[in-house]
Amino acid sequence: MNTKQESKVNLLFICLGNICRSPAAHAVFCKMIAMHGLENNFVVDSAGIGDWHVGELPDSRMRTHGDKRGYNINHLARQFKVDDFNKFDYIVVMDEENYRIITSMAKSKSDFAKVIRMSQYFNQHSNDSVPDPYYGGSADFELALDLIEDGCDGLLKSFFPKER
Repeated sequence: MNTKQESKVNLLFICLGNICRSPAAHAVFCKMIAMHGLENNFVVDSAGIGDWHVGELPDSRMRTHGDKRGYNINHLARQFKVDDFNKFDYIVVMDEENYRIITSMAKSKSDFAKVIRMSQYFNQHSNDSVPDPYYGGSADFELALDLIEDGCDGLLKSFFPKER
Protein backbone atom coordinates (compact mmCIF):
# COMPACT_ATOMS: atom_id res chain seq x y z
CA MET A 1 0.00 0.00 0.00
CA ASN A 2 1.18 3.48 -0.74
CA THR A 3 0.91 6.43 1.67
CA LYS A 4 -2.39 7.61 0.21
CA GLN A 5 -3.91 4.21 0.95
CA GLU A 6 -2.58 4.08 4.52
CA SER A 7 -4.03 7.43 5.58
CA LYS A 8 -7.45 8.87 4.85
CA VAL A 9 -7.86 11.27 1.96
CA ASN A 10 -10.13 14.16 2.94
CA LEU A 11 -12.17 15.21 -0.08
CA LEU A 12 -14.62 18.13 -0.35
CA PHE A 13 -16.92 18.64 -3.35
CA ILE A 14 -18.01 22.24 -4.08
CA CYS A 15 -20.77 23.86 -6.13
CA LEU A 16 -22.68 27.09 -5.84
CA GLY A 17 -25.44 26.24 -3.35
CA ASN A 18 -24.68 22.65 -2.26
CA ILE A 19 -28.07 21.38 -3.43
CA CYS A 20 -27.39 19.90 -6.88
CA ARG A 21 -23.92 19.06 -8.14
CA SER A 22 -21.76 18.81 -5.02
CA PRO A 23 -24.16 16.68 -2.95
CA ALA A 24 -24.58 14.45 -6.03
CA ALA A 25 -20.79 14.12 -6.35
CA HIS A 26 -20.64 13.37 -2.61
CA ALA A 27 -23.19 10.55 -3.00
CA VAL A 28 -21.69 9.18 -6.23
CA PHE A 29 -18.15 9.09 -4.83
CA CYS A 30 -19.32 7.49 -1.56
CA LYS A 31 -21.15 4.75 -3.48
CA MET A 32 -18.09 4.12 -5.67
CA ILE A 33 -15.73 3.78 -2.74
CA ALA A 34 -18.23 1.53 -0.93
CA MET A 35 -18.47 -0.74 -3.99
CA HIS A 36 -14.69 -1.20 -3.81
CA GLY A 37 -14.48 -1.53 -0.02
CA LEU A 38 -12.53 1.73 0.24
CA GLU A 39 -14.76 3.63 2.68
CA ASN A 40 -12.04 3.64 5.33
CA ASN A 41 -9.65 5.39 2.96
CA PHE A 42 -11.67 8.59 2.55
CA VAL A 43 -13.50 11.32 4.40
CA VAL A 44 -16.01 12.82 1.94
CA ASP A 45 -18.09 15.97 2.30
CA SER A 46 -19.65 18.66 0.16
CA ALA A 47 -20.36 22.36 0.54
CA GLY A 48 -21.63 25.35 -1.36
CA ILE A 49 -20.16 28.76 -1.94
CA GLY A 50 -23.34 30.57 -0.92
CA ASP A 51 -25.42 30.28 2.23
CA TRP A 52 -28.84 30.31 0.55
CA HIS A 53 -29.68 26.66 1.26
CA VAL A 54 -27.78 25.88 4.48
CA GLY A 55 -29.49 23.03 6.34
CA GLU A 56 -31.69 22.04 3.39
CA LEU A 57 -31.83 18.73 1.56
CA PRO A 58 -30.60 18.71 -2.05
CA ASP A 59 -32.89 19.85 -4.84
CA SER A 60 -35.73 17.33 -5.21
CA ARG A 61 -35.02 16.94 -8.94
CA MET A 62 -31.41 15.91 -8.24
CA ARG A 63 -32.57 13.51 -5.55
CA THR A 64 -35.09 11.97 -7.97
CA HIS A 65 -32.59 11.62 -10.83
CA GLY A 66 -29.95 10.27 -8.45
CA ASP A 67 -32.39 7.77 -6.96
CA LYS A 68 -33.05 6.36 -10.44
CA ARG A 69 -29.33 5.57 -10.64
CA GLY A 70 -29.16 4.11 -7.15
CA TYR A 71 -27.74 7.13 -5.31
CA ASN A 72 -29.06 8.41 -2.00
CA ILE A 73 -28.41 12.15 -2.37
CA ASN A 74 -29.36 13.36 1.09
CA HIS A 75 -26.52 15.58 2.34
CA LEU A 76 -27.77 18.67 4.21
CA ALA A 77 -26.40 21.80 2.57
CA ARG A 78 -23.61 23.72 4.24
CA GLN A 79 -21.50 26.68 3.23
CA PHE A 80 -17.78 26.48 2.46
CA LYS A 81 -15.63 28.03 5.19
CA VAL A 82 -12.02 29.17 4.85
CA ASP A 83 -11.18 26.67 7.62
CA ASP A 84 -12.12 23.88 5.17
CA PHE A 85 -8.68 24.41 3.61
CA ASN A 86 -7.25 23.04 6.88
CA LYS A 87 -9.62 20.06 6.98
CA PHE A 88 -9.44 18.79 3.40
CA ASP A 89 -6.65 17.51 1.18
CA TYR A 90 -8.57 18.16 -2.04
CA ILE A 91 -11.36 20.59 -2.82
CA VAL A 92 -13.10 19.52 -6.02
CA VAL A 93 -15.03 22.30 -7.81
CA MET A 94 -17.67 21.81 -10.48
CA ASP A 95 -17.02 24.83 -12.72
CA GLU A 96 -14.76 27.81 -13.39
CA GLU A 97 -16.82 30.23 -11.27
CA ASN A 98 -16.48 27.83 -8.32
CA TYR A 99 -12.74 27.58 -9.01
CA ARG A 100 -12.29 31.34 -9.14
CA ILE A 101 -14.23 31.96 -5.93
CA ILE A 102 -12.67 29.16 -3.89
CA THR A 103 -9.11 29.90 -5.03
CA SER A 104 -9.63 33.58 -4.18
CA MET A 105 -10.26 32.46 -0.57
CA ALA A 106 -6.97 30.53 -0.39
CA LYS A 107 -4.55 31.98 2.16
CA SER A 108 -1.47 30.17 0.85
CA LYS A 109 -0.03 28.40 -2.17
CA SER A 110 -0.76 25.14 -0.35
CA ASP A 111 -4.45 26.04 -0.01
CA PHE A 112 -4.59 27.13 -3.66
CA ALA A 113 -3.06 23.81 -4.77
CA LYS A 114 -5.80 21.84 -3.01
CA VAL A 115 -8.46 23.22 -5.37
CA ILE A 116 -8.99 20.95 -8.37
CA ARG A 117 -11.56 20.87 -11.15
CA MET A 118 -13.88 17.89 -11.52
CA SER A 119 -13.40 18.16 -15.30
CA GLN A 120 -9.70 17.22 -14.89
CA TYR A 121 -10.89 13.68 -14.12
CA PHE A 122 -13.32 13.17 -17.02
CA ASN A 123 -12.45 10.13 -19.12
CA GLN A 124 -15.63 9.75 -21.17
CA HIS A 125 -16.56 13.42 -21.67
CA SER A 126 -14.74 16.44 -23.04
CA ASN A 127 -16.74 19.08 -21.14
CA ASP A 128 -14.75 21.73 -19.28
CA SER A 129 -17.12 21.75 -16.30
CA VAL A 130 -20.20 20.22 -14.70
CA PRO A 131 -22.88 22.76 -15.69
CA ASP A 132 -25.35 23.80 -13.02
CA PRO A 133 -28.67 22.07 -13.76
CA TYR A 134 -30.67 24.19 -11.29
CA TYR A 135 -32.43 26.37 -13.90
CA GLY A 136 -32.70 23.56 -16.43
CA GLY A 137 -34.81 20.51 -17.00
CA SER A 138 -34.52 16.77 -16.69
CA ALA A 139 -31.83 16.49 -19.39
CA ASP A 140 -29.64 18.96 -17.48
CA PHE A 141 -29.80 16.87 -14.30
CA GLU A 142 -29.01 13.72 -16.29
CA LEU A 143 -26.02 15.42 -17.95
CA ALA A 144 -24.77 16.65 -14.57
CA LEU A 145 -24.97 13.10 -13.19
CA ASP A 146 -23.25 11.65 -16.27
CA LEU A 147 -20.38 14.11 -15.83
CA ILE A 148 -20.21 13.58 -12.07
CA GLU A 149 -20.07 9.79 -12.49
CA ASP A 150 -17.29 10.17 -15.07
CA GLY A 151 -15.35 12.62 -12.89
CA CYS A 152 -15.74 10.58 -9.70
CA ASP A 153 -14.59 7.46 -11.52
CA GLY A 154 -11.50 9.28 -12.81
CA LEU A 155 -10.84 10.79 -9.40
CA LEU A 156 -11.04 7.40 -7.69
CA LYS A 157 -8.71 5.91 -10.33
CA SER A 158 -6.22 8.70 -9.59
CA PHE A 159 -5.99 7.47 -5.99
CA PHE A 160 -6.29 3.72 -6.62
CA PRO A 161 -5.32 2.99 -10.23
CA LYS A 162 -4.96 -0.76 -9.64
CA GLU A 163 -8.23 -1.15 -7.69
CA ARG A 164 -10.34 -0.19 -10.68
